Amino acid sequence: MMRLFIDTFGMRSMFLWMATNLMNLEQEFQFYLQHQDELVQQYNGKFIVIKDCKVIGAFENELQAIAETSKTNEPGTFLVQKCEPGSEGYTQTFHSRVAFA
Repeated sequence: MMRLFIDTFGMRSMFLWMATNLMNLEQEFQFYLQHQDELVQQYNGKFIVIKDCKVIGAFENELQAIAETSKTNEPGTFLVQKCEPGSEGYTQTFHSRVAFA
């Protein structure tokens, strides 16, 4: 009975942590969208790290951005975004040859 309580409490805490981080990441992404033009002028082609609605780093590649930022910030608490004009940096299109009859 005690183990069930701990597991349930742990899952609830984990869910709240994930929900909070997703909301924070959404805020970071909205910051990027609102300031995209000025960020592109300064960081075009770089992978920028955004936390608390501030750019805290700029890197040549995504893996470097994650590795370096994870040294001082918990993963999941910051956004890594390729900084480029237009929507190509944050939009993916998937195509399929599947046909439905």
